[in-house]
Amino acid sequence: NDQGRGRRATGRAGRRAAGVNKGIVDGVLEAPTLETERLVLRAHRPEDFDAYAAMWGDPEMARHVGGRSFTREEAWARMLRLRGWGAVPGFGFWWVTARADGTLSGGPGGKELNRDIDPPIAGMLEAGWGVMPRVQGRGLAREAARAAIGWAETRFPGRPFACLIDAGHVRSIRLARDLGFRDFAVTQYAGEQVVVMRR
Repeated sequence: NDQGRGRRATGRAGRRAAGVNKGIVDGVLEAPTLETERLVLRAHRPEDFDAYAAMWGDPEMARHVGGRSFTREEAWARMLRLRGWGAVPGFGFWWVTARADGTLSGGPGGKELNRDIDPPIAGMLEAGWGVMPRVQGRGLAREAARAAIGWAETRFPGRPFACLIDAGHVRSIRLARDLGFRDFAVTQYAGEQVVVMRR
């Protein structure tokens, strides 16, 4: 099943990426490329932007991330920020493509936002994931997230993880629990009720 394949793929990805979390491309820290059974996780590229903007311009995709779709300007700023996270703290988000045909489908990763939230999650690696609505329901988010978390566990052994999920996003909460996260608190953040989970 998808869950089993995800576990096996994560182990391979973690082993392949260990010790090569940073590549230098034109002076910029580059995310490692990870591979799972069905996916390739790689750094964002400028040529990905149209697909990235379309993904975050989809109201269904953005419904639980801010509550509204992103403009192209906002999507561009978000994509640049993802690259910056990789350069500064040493981890960030990947762009996910299908191994079969290179189709772009979403991305998992980690960040540290120093959020003003109670209970605090400062110092934890905040995990996130998401795939385009057209490919949801196939276990791809689980497979990608397992690979990203597996790499992070290898790179940052012993570091605690957290995730922040809209309280109404039942599917994502279920996936977080499947990834080993446990409910820690229900709180308010940016005017919305969210579930804070830890791993």
